[in-house]
Amino acid sequence: MTTAADLVADQAVDHYDRFLAEHYTWMLGGDLDALAEGQRAALAEWGVTPGSAIGTAAGSLAVDLGCGPGHASLALAALGFDSVLAVDLSRPLLGELAAHAARLPAVRAVRADVRGALRELVRPGSAGAVVCLGDTLTHLPTRGDVAALFADVAAALAPEGTAVFSYRDLTVPLTGTDRFLPVRATEDRIMTCFLEYPDDYNDYTVVVHDLIHTRADSDADWTLTARSYRKLRLSHAWVLEQLRTAGLRVRHEESGAGGLRTVVLERAARSRTYV
Repeated sequence: MTTAADLVADQAVDHYDRFLAEHYTWMLGGDLDALAEGQRAALAEWGVTPGSAIGTAAGSLAVDLGCGPGHASLALAALGFDSVLAVDLSRPLLGELAAHAARLPAVRAVRADVRGALRELVRPGSAGAVVCLGDTLTHLPTRGDVAALFADVAAALAPEGTAVFSYRDLTVPLTGTDRFLPVRATEDRIMTCFLEYPDDYNDYTVVVHDLIHTRADSDADWTLTARSYRKLRLSHAWVLEQLRTAGLRVRHEESGAGGLRTVVLERAARSRTYV
């Protein structure tokens, strides 16, 4: 039986597979190697290293949940993790990663739902690092799914293993022209997002309209394509409380433009519960 949550998850996958995937690496800057190097430097600064976890062979495994084209997976391999599981549901993005990582045996692209991937693919207490970056958390169907994922991450991590989450806090509605968010513009492509806050789900979701103008060359007319899907609205206070409940301890936080939040955490060596 298909549930409402399944329909929301399918909508996000469809949005990427049929529309956004072909533009995604371009949207991030266009150079996957440069993106991977930038991500490697950030992860290293946050202490994401194979040697940080405790236990026999602990720390050699890293997991990238919602990997997209895989710049974080490539970064984790560059940091020295022996095995990197790159998990996503988008076939085009996984295909892009597989082609780029063809000579990197450490990186394994896996098509799986992040909601069950850790329980299905990772032995409890064996992962040195789990990262979940970009918009992955806000793509999940419900806040309950987010809380359950935090618990799965805590269970998968080795003692003193590291988790990194990033997401956008969209709980404060934008108004007027502030709802139009320029993403990137080049000679042949322009991308803009428009946010809408419908009252059908109260403050639970925001509707994201992705608008992409393309043209074949500088003399051609512009063509507009647009598609929409929903994202969860997650407040930072709620996220921190759920992480604490899952048994993860905050080590570092960062804030960025557009409500972007990054939280670096660790699983304690002896206890997973904090009060």
